[in-house]
Parts: sequence; structure tokens; C-alpha cells
Amino acid sequence: MKIAKYLIAGSAAMLAGVGAQAADLPVKAKAVEYVKICSLYGAGFYYMPGTDTCIKLGGYLRAWMMLNTNSMGVNADSGVGGAANRLSNYYTYRARQYLTVDTRTATEYGVVRTFSELVFQWTTGGYNGAGTGLTGGATTYNSVGTNATVGGGQLAVWTAFIQFAGFTFGKAISQFSTPWSEYPGNYAELPGSSAYDQVNQVSYTADFGQGITASFSAQDQVQHDQSNIWNVSAATAAGLATGTYGANDIGGSRAPDLIASLRIDQSWGLFQASLAAHDNHAAYHGATELTGYPSDKWGWAGQLALSIKNIPTGPGDSINMTGVYAKGATRYVFHDSTLTSFARYGGTSMAGAYQSLGIAGASDSVFVAGAGQELTTAYGFNGAYNHNWDPHWSSSIFGGFGAVRYNSTAKGYICGAFVASLALSSGASGCNPDFNYAVVGTRTVWTPVKNLSFAAELDYSMIDQKYASGSTVVLPLQSGIAKPAGVYELKDQRSLAIQLVATRSF
Repeated sequence: MKIAKYLIAGSAAMLAGVGAQAADLPVKAKAVEYVKICSLYGAGFYYMPGTDTCIKLGGYLRAWMMLNTNSMGVNADSGVGGAANRLSNYYTYRARQYLTVDTRTATEYGVVRTFSELVFQWTTGGYNGAGTGLTGGATTYNSVGTNATVGGGQLAVWTAFIQFAGFTFGKAISQFSTPWSEYPGNYAELPGSSAYDQVNQVSYTADFGQGITASFSAQDQVQHDQSNIWNVSAATAAGLATGTYGANDIGGSRAPDLIASLRIDQSWGLFQASLAAHDNHAAYHGATELTGYPSDKWGWAGQLALSIKNIPTGPGDSINMTGVYAKGATRYVFHDSTLTSFARYGGTSMAGAYQSLGIAGASDSVFVAGAGQELTTAYGFNGAYNHNWDPHWSSSIFGGFGAVRYNSTAKGYICGAFVASLALSSGASGCNPDFNYAVVGTRTVWTPVKNLSFAAELDYSMIDQKYASGSTVVLPLQSGIAKPAGVYELKDQRSLAIQLVATRSF
């Protein structure tokens, strides 16, 4: 009986111990909430766990090289690249990681969308100035001609906007712009179109169905929509030698650019008409408020664009065309990724001349001390034919043309400074700052597997200046590009560049 009693007591103790241990065991975890596919907005969207918001991540990694220039996407038409000497790069290299984040949430008021584009990149630098050797520092994206550094990394926010009930708030592609903008079939920056580069804005888009939409926008004009407001009274010989016809005398921002566009997007292609109003707000005639200032003048730009898809030459083939006319709004023709001052050097057979030089400059307006603004006229077009040879090979033929025209008063201002400062041999009668600029080229792309492509592009640019044939100028020392003081022949110039591009999209 005693043995039985001890066994019962021991068993009870063991059970109590087991019970205590069981009480210490962790509670079974809840089932994992796996990420679910969101099919509402197309492929690649997933529900963010615990929410009704769908998200899509995307982007690409690109590595490319441009031969015979110091810039990316732009031929060697200024600075050390345009000098065409031992300071000029034979190649410029860039590596870029591009990321997109797209979120969408269905609400009783419609879809709320946010979208952002983030860029991390590194660009080759160069040499700057005679005898100064290497200089360091980060490059600035889309500031053409500033890559005179050892090299630089950069983080950029290309796009960051919210869309709701037809409105767009934030940094997005201009409503003036076409879907292809200055890239109808190319990587090179072409004149003759609005800028693709994104800009801060408040916009409203009305969707009438059947692919017909109308947009109205107030967008930030700073940098994106401004070229130069030249105060010619402050022009210098050194500046004129680079195609800079005065001090860039832009005042503070006063009014956004006002945009209206109509787009018809159908299976056959696209048609778009756009209008822009641009306020030219200058600073002062001189160094202080006491010198007075020219009154504001509004400029404008108009654009027509056409895309024809699936033409008889093959499935997926297309023709894209854009034409722009502007007065006092030159950035809508020479957008903010292209140059507005050109100085390209070349050879000469003229006796007594050291070399030849092509000079050109674009502006929104010009003025002199005590006078008002004279608006600059600009117009241009670009286009491309895009052909698919088979699922792996495609080619494009493209071109862009831009023209700048000054009125007689503006020419008088510029030529007065030009003749006096650079001793133009043909005098005032041979002085004409009007010019044309064009780029033509071809691109071929090989896509061996989905989302991986290798491309080669040939870009040929032309500066067609209007100074009298056979004219010469006397330039001061150009120490930044190692050009000696002396006599130079004014002459049209040409340049050739090649782009080699590898892209992996995801």
C-alpha cells in the first residue's frame, strides 16, 4: 500500500511538472500572410501585406559609352569637348541604376496613385584647362558641358507625383510633352521638341473616352523652361567667344508656365496639339535696383505631334514626328538637356587664321541697359522611323532640327557687342547671330533575351551659323580649353559621336 501510494504521488508530481512545462511552451504562431498578386492594374503588381494598396517595383540597369564627346547624349559642341584638342575626351562612360515605385489604391473617388523614379549613376569626368590637370567633384545630371571633373556619382529624383481624380501633383513629365518627346527613336538629345525631363506641376487631365484626353497644367518654369535672358550690355569677349551673348539676367520666378494639350491616342497611332505660355522676368539693367529693369514679356510655344503605328513595313513599326514653334520660349525647341551656347572648333585653310570656329547662342530674349526685352523666335522638328527586323533586332533612322532667329533690334544689340569685342572682320553688315542646329543618326538594337538589349547609335551634328562667309574674329586667350589668343575663321562645324549601350530591364 505504501509502494502504491508513493507511485501515485510520484506520478502526480511528474504530471504536474509536465503540465508546468507545457504552460511554458510558446503559443503557436499565426499563419503567415503571403504576398498576393494584384491583377487590377496589370502585370507586376502585388498587394502590400495587410493593406488594399497594390505596389509594383521596376527599373533598369544601364551601362553606356559615348565616343568623341565629353557629355552623354550630346555631341562635342562646346567646352573642352568642342575644343577638339588634347583636353577633349575620346570617350565618356556612364553607369546607371534606375528604380521605379508605383502604388495604387482603389477608393470611392477613384484610384489614388503615387509614382516615383530614382536614379543612381556614375559618369566619367575629364580634364579642365591648360596645365590645370585633373579636377574632382560630382557631375550634375542634365547640366550639359559640366562634366569637366574626374568623375562623379549622383542620386537623382526624376519623378515623384500623386494622381487623384484626374489631378497630378508633383514632379512629372510636362503635359506639353509627347510620349516620346525628343526621343522619337534615339538616345541622342534632339532639338525640335519639348523636353522629356520631368518638372514640378499641378495638372488636371480630362478623359473623354475613346483615347481622347485634354490636359491643363501650371508647371515650374525654373531651369526646365528657361534658356537665357541676355543683358547684352554685360557681354564680354570671353563670353561671346563661347556663344554667350551677354549676362544671363533671369530674375526670380513670378509665374509658372501655363500648358494646355489635346491628345488622341488610337490603335492607328497618336495625334497631339500643345500650347504653352511662358513669362520672361528679367532682373535689373545693372548691378543694383537703382538701374531699373525691363518689363516682363510673355512668350509662347505651340506644338503638333503625330505617331503612326503598325505601318505596312512590319509589325510594331512606327513613325514619330514633332514640330514646335516658339517666341520667347526657346526651351520648348532647345530643351533643357541640350545646349543653348555652341563653340565648336575645327581646321581652316584661311591664311593668317589659327583655326576655325562655329559660334551660336539661343535665348528667350535679349535687352540692353535702359531698353525692354526683345523676344527670340525659335522653331524646329524631329522625327524617326522605327523598324523591327525580327523579335530580336530593330533599327531606327532619326533626325532633329532647331533654328533660332533674332529680330532686327536684337541683332543690333548683339552685333554691336560682337563687332566691338571680337573685331568681326566683315563688320556690322556681316554680323548675323541667327543659326540652325541639326542632328541626324541611326540606331540598331539587339535583344538576345527578354529585357536585355545591346544598342549602337551613330549621331552626326551640324552647326549652321549665319555670319558672313570668310569672316574672322580675334579671340582672347581661352585658358579653360587651351586656345591661344588670335585670329579665327567663323565657319560651320560638324561633329560625329557613337553611343554603345547595354540595358537590363526588370
